[in-house]
Amino acid sequence: MDLNKIIREERINLNLEATTKAEAIDELAEILVKTNSVSDKAGFIRDVYAREEIGETGMGGYIAIPHGKSKYVENTAIAIGRTKEILEWESLDGKGVKFILLFAVPEEAKTTVHIKLLSQVASTLGDEEVCARLLTVESADDILEIMTNH
Repeated sequence: MDLNKIIREERINLNLEATTKAEAIDELAEILVKTNSVSDKAGFIRDVYAREEIGETGMGGYIAIPHGKSKYVENTAIAIGRTKEILEWESLDGKGVKFILLFAVPEEAKTTVHIKLLSQVASTLGDEEVCARLLTVESADDILEIMTNH
């Protein structure tokens, strides 16, 4: 799967206003709506929270990868955001989150597509140095460089 087609500059916001997990998911879902990847924001958010109930999406290192497999997703996409403050978020290390990658995957997509995409991103995020850079870079171009060329 080509991350260059799924991670796009117009879906990156390094200045999220969110002060809660719900606000962060809402802001990122709005990006997905504005870029024509999601047709119904409320429906998509419901599906994201249904997935959240299954298990935590905070990976540790202040990074979370919430995701929704939803009939409201028009095309596979990832919205990326970073907050100023650490948000309370169920995470593996209990530290909260500042950097969020919200996955949007069409409901009819094969499970292998979803898993392959998560695997590719998780592989990049498995590098502590990469994660540290994501928390400090200044531009969407930097994010694209890190996420698509690692």
